[in-house]
Parts: sequence; structure tokens; C-alpha cells
Amino acid sequence: MQDLPHLYRASASGQGPDNVIVSSDGLPDIETAGPPEFGGPGDVWSPETMLVGAVANCFILSFRAIARSARLDWTRLECDVAGELDKIEKFNQFVGFSVRATLTIPNEKDRKKAGVILEKAEKYCLITNSMKAESHLEAEVVVE
Repeated sequence: MQDLPHLYRASASGQGPDNVIVSSDGLPDIETAGPPEFGGPGDVWSPETMLVGAVANCFILSFRAIARSARLDWTRLECDVAGELDKIEKFNQFVGFSVRATLTIPNEKDRKKAGVILEKAEKYCLITNSMKAESHLEAEVVVE
């Protein structure tokens, strides 16, 4: 990892009722729109689904880094995140994220270690640490 602080940049452009294009140097553009709940088409990513996806993505990347450091052998990690949006004092905001993680490991002897690493991944995820809403982990470790 490079020394901190890091700076990340993205831009967005939109015209009238058309979808919004999110861009960042060197990366493919992402077409977005509002979600169906806000009158969007529901067939492209929205800021809400991108945020929930960022929580899932960050959880897996955090887990991977911690597992590598702890020398945990693992086969697969699936992460399903639900973000709850509500109105708090006149403002819409995410009030919570439910993270359901299913980790597959090859050895029963690593079950406890795997559970600890899953909990650390939730604790150290920089995306959830950067938001007001709380995150709740429901983890399952499967041995195959």
C-alpha cells in the first residue's frame, strides 16, 4: 500500500432526463440513473446501488488483505449487502447496512480463524468506516 493520504477522483455528467455518466481517468465509464424507487429506470447502476456495491466490494478486499496477512487458506467469499434508506430529520440517508458473507475454506481447523478474520474485515472496511450508518455482519464459514 502507498503512504497515506490517498486522493481519489471521479466526475459525472448528465443532460436533461438522460442517464448520468460517471468517469474516472483510466477506467471505463459507468452509466447510471436514479433507482426505480426515485423514478429511475432500474436497468443501470444508481448512486444507491453503487454505494451498497462499494460496501460489498470493500468487505471482500478488506477480508482478502487480512486473510493474506494471517495466511488463511480460503476458496471463495460471497458477500450480499442490503442498505436501508430512510428519512431522518427531513433528510434521506442510509441508516444501516446488513452484510451477509459466506466464506468457503478448505480446512475445518481454520474455521475459528476464518470467523475472526471476517469480523476484522467488517471492522476495517474503509467504506463503512466513512459513513454514518452502522454495518451488521452475518457470517457463515463453509468447509469444502
